[in-house]
Amino acid sequence: MRANDEAVPEPLAERKYSGNFQTRIPSELHRQLAIEAAEVGVSLNRLVSLRLAVPLVALSRAPN
Repeated sequence: MRANDEAVPEPLAERKYSGNFQTRIPSELHRQLAIEAAEVGVSLNRLVSLRLAVPLVALSRAPN
């Protein structure tokens, strides 16, 4: 890219992220997640954060 005088994008690993992430989900899934969060005594945000993180941890430990 430099050879073509193009801007080189900042690597994803070096970017700063806000920590905010919004997505739309079906209302029934939202209800189910809210109920589950209440049953286990955590916030909906915490439950979803954990759900998103667990597969990443599992994948990083999986053999190639």
